[in-house]
Amino acid sequence: MPRDTLTGSRIRERRLIAGLRQADLAREAGISASYLNLIEHNRRRIGGKLLVDIAGVLGVEPSMLTEGAGAALISTLREAAADAEGVPAETDRVDELAGRFPGWAELLGNMHRRIVSLERTVQTLSDRLTHDPHLANSLHEVLSTAAAIRSTAAILAEPGELDAEWRNRFHGNLHQDAERLAESSKALVAYLDDSDAHEERRGNPQEQVESFFASHNHHFPMIEETGDPDAVPLDPVGSSAAKTIGRAVLSAYAADAKAMPLEMLTMELEKAPLDPMALARHFDVDLPTVFRRLATLPDGILDRPVGLVVCDASGSVLFRKSLPGFAMPRHGESCPLWPLFSALNRPLVPLRRRVTQLGRTQAAFDCLAIAWPQDIPDFDRDPIYRSIMLILPVSADEQGTQTALPVGTTCRLCPSGDCAARREPSILGEGF
Repeated sequence: MPRDTLTGSRIRERRLIAGLRQADLAREAGISASYLNLIEHNRRRIGGKLLVDIAGVLGVEPSMLTEGAGAALISTLREAAADAEGVPAETDRVDELAGRFPGWAELLGNMHRRIVSLERTVQTLSDRLTHDPHLANSLHEVLSTAAAIRSTAAILAEPGELDAEWRNRFHGNLHQDAERLAESSKALVAYLDDSDAHEERRGNPQEQVESFFASHNHHFPMIEETGDPDAVPLDPVGSSAAKTIGRAVLSAYAADAKAMPLEMLTMELEKAPLDPMALARHFDVDLPTVFRRLATLPDGILDRPVGLVVCDASGSVLFRKSLPGFAMPRHGESCPLWPLFSALNRPLVPLRRRVTQLGRTQAAFDCLAIAWPQDIPDFDRDPIYRSIMLILPVSADEQGTQTALPVGTTCRLCPSGDCAARREPSILGEGF
């Protein structure tokens, strides 16, 4: 197959590495998910502005997605060298390797991409097995039904004769439980096989709210215009619990929009580079308000995408806006080295840390975090703190200007072998 016909395959590969769903990438690029699906399966050619837009969302050069295989291969080899801890690879001679031994270079590049993709798959499956409520309920149903069948069979297998009435009753129970087990098993298998077909899968109320906000790109023009959080219907969210959470988040959105009107904020961002502290002083608001507001701006106002994570004092993540390249577990149990959690040790003290995630492409991010009390308590009550972290991608020109703190995603998927904050062994360690 000619190399220029594999652009769609490369787009899919880079999307999986970045941890983006097909629907998310399509929305960011301004096309339908069905059209992107055709592109990724090499059924539609792509070029021009759409290629540039998709490459921008994925955080790669357009040449990495097209026929510029040489540049893409060299970039991949550099990523592999950066991810190989303790291996002094001669990165200054990577062009020579690709030129003299293109087959071996392609093999190394493919292995690196495969490793990154598998790490992402392991992370997704680990999160799903740990936290997916539907999966947990299905497994409980299968196991409890199997236990009931075993109990009934054990009674029938005991020596001695049973009365015909009781024997018939046990046989009936055994038949009903067997049918129940068959149906539960079929439903569980169908659910597991359905993962690729339903990329918008939503589980608990928090996931439903986050999916709802992501479907609107975290921006609600109706609230911007009216200031009324009730202007946005929450019917598509799902459960009543999700609606309650969603209404609270929308109320905070409306308050932030009122404190920092979109038009005025846009003017301030056009005057000078992004400076959250300066914005807080100008609008006379706290940093959490600034962080939340920046994460809800429409496309085109900021020169780069931003991510957001909010947690409570227990470290449980309450809300998140994902960012390509920065992996976030679906629920709590994130890396304790994140500045988000460090801020809880120093309430009201803003932190700024440059980080890279272990086991992933060595992209750098500036993480700005602060913990604050939700209200002013009485003398006999302790304050209840929350922490918020704004995640900003570091441009290629800025990378290397300061030392980055290596952090993980979660201990279970972190390859670091000497981390003092580790809670459990990593499944990505040697011998896995």
